[in-house]
Amino acid sequence: MSTMKAATVNNFGDALEIKEWDIPTPGPGEVLIKTIYSGVCHTDLHAADGDWPVKPTPPFIPGHEGAGEVVAVGEGVTSLKVGDWAGNAWLWSACGECEFCETGRETYCPNAQYGGYTKNGSFGQYMLCDAKFAPRIPKTVDLSAVAPILCAGVTVYKGLKETEVKPGEWVLISGVGGLGHLAVQYARAMGMRVVTVDVSDEKSELAKKHGAEAAVNALTEPDAAAKIKEITGGGVHGALVTAVNGKAFPAAVGSLRSGGTCSLVGLPPEAFPLDIFSTVLFGLTIRGSLVGTRKDMEECIDFFARGEVTPTYTVEPMDNINDIFARMKAGKIDGRIVMDMGTK
Repeated sequence: MSTMKAATVNNFGDALEIKEWDIPTPGPGEVLIKTIYSGVCHTDLHAADGDWPVKPTPPFIPGHEGAGEVVAVGEGVTSLKVGDWAGNAWLWSACGECEFCETGRETYCPNAQYGGYTKNGSFGQYMLCDAKFAPRIPKTVDLSAVAPILCAGVTVYKGLKETEVKPGEWVLISGVGGLGHLAVQYARAMGMRVVTVDVSDEKSELAKKHGAEAAVNALTEPDAAAKIKEITGGGVHGALVTAVNGKAFPAAVGSLRSGGTCSLVGLPPEAFPLDIFSTVLFGLTIRGSLVGTRKDMEECIDFFARGEVTPTYTVEPMDNINDIFARMKAGKIDGRIVMDMGTK
């Protein structure tokens, strides 16, 4: 078979088309992976709509939560071999030579490439990956379940590190969707006490199922930040915002106690107001967090492999991609959707 099927963005905003592509050949330092499963991330929707300031170039294949089997290796590759399990990631590659790469901040490399954005991704039945950056997947795990870990998992794991919350301290998880339900579990596994905020009782129940001590519904609670401060005895030590609603950001900052840190990973299109007086008076820190490094990826996969984190997900065929995106836009997905790429 010299061709493969791939869910393809032909034009921004249009429905994706399942079309034939030539199966690529790995170049030096690359591996070819047969994609068996691929998670569907909100970033893929942004890519397909072209609504971020820096846009991909159609036609392209989205997807950066692909998990599968290495079927070919390029020249010079020694770290992976045919038959290994590996995946792709948002951080497809980095230069390794800039100040950010040299100081353990490779996600901010100005020459980075991105899976399913600047490089074709895991919505295809085969995908090329940089061997140095392809996440290694142990064969002891469920391959469909590991897919959401490769972006949602590593993003919240690194984001939680950025809150600087210590074991036994409170962290707020804002938004209990594909990222947030994993954030609850990683936070618990890292020894944090968890309170969540979302806009439905169903999401609150999902949060409690995964270990949150308390869950606030911002639609029925007139002052969510005040309620969170009441629950936590003065406010959370850190907050992780995974929500894509602009209103969630000032509410999370307002939930912090003095000296607290708010880590941002959700990317809504709008800006949010930041009260400078409170930020200065209470010594607050607000910082962005962009996915994770290869070391973060290794660590977050290990938490998963040891059974500390279990994604809530549903497996659907690749043909469902446009319906999946429609449900994602409507906020109708619990956890994550993982696509069966039809290559088993």
